Amino acid sequence: MTKNLHLEHPEDCILTGDLSVLDAFLMWCHVTLKIDGAPAIVWGRNPETGNFFVGTKSVFNKRLIKINESHEDIDKNHSGNVASILHQCFKYLPHTNNIIQGDFIGFGDSFVDEFTPNTITYKFDNYVTENIIVAPHTFYTSDTTLRDAIASPMCKQLKGNSFCRFVQPRAYIRAGFGSPIGESINSFVNTKPLVDFARSLSTTVQFLSDKEAKVFKKEINTHIRTQLDIVPETFMGGKYKQLCELYLLVMRIKLDALHECRHECDFAAYINNNCVQGEGYTMHSKLGDYKLINRRQFAYANFHSGIHTVNNK
Repeated sequence: MTKNLHLEHPEDCILTGDLSVLDAFLMWCHVTLKIDGAPAIVWGRNPETGNFFVGTKSVFNKRLIKINESHEDIDKNHSGNVASILHQCFKYLPHTNNIIQGDFIGFGDSFVDEFTPNTITYKFDNYVTENIIVAPHTFYTSDTTLRDAIASPMCKQLKGNSFCRFVQPRAYIRAGFGSPIGESINSFVNTKPLVDFARSLSTTVQFLSDKEAKVFKKEINTHIRTQLDIVPETFMGGKYKQLCELYLLVMRIKLDALHECRHECDFAAYINNNCVQGEGYTMHSKLGDYKLINRRQFAYANFHSGIHTVNNK
């Protein structure tokens, strides 16, 4: 369990010399499907007041805290599309004594089966008749304030109702090439040869300070956005050749792990009308939580996406 922290790509984690993600690939882990919804919705019981609330991730802010325990609070703290979504969530989300975070997918309708909350379009097998569609993914605990909340992956299925559909596809690691669909294992053990090679390669690497790592990641994102190859000999003038080689190797390990992930759901996912597996997966282990995403595919589309509506109908 951790504080409410931003998930990192495995390859980004190694830039300052923290190689614990390599161990995470080989130990027991739980995978969940990442849903590309927007905005993030947090709801449940406010530990400070005991009242039901809804909000965005701003409920965790240290200063400008926006916790909504009434429709009046929503109007005071939010505006536009976000306010409209929060009003419906406050009205239709099942009340709970827990604190939960999820991604908003859209408003249901008797004649709607496609939703584009962000970069990915989700097409359901049937029309979604519930008023709101939310994908829960994180469970929080706190006896004091929301700022002190500790996060854990949402491992249990939540029960919706006739007004709210919860989307929680079963995700798993497939045992190996040719194994039956649905068969799973509890780690990415098949990545061990590359993980061992990465550890050996790391002994030749000069790692970065936090400040230097930010510059490195910014340049990586520029390459992805402009579809440039990342070549160790020329990347940033070849200054970080060995580190870049290790970075690309960890990225390869991540993609191999991503290739072993599967899920079961009642929708298909598309980017620019091309069917995709989804945004990716989240890997949860006792060493941390990491996102398994094909950055060349998803991040490029995200960089170049326009302004999306909550519902494309």
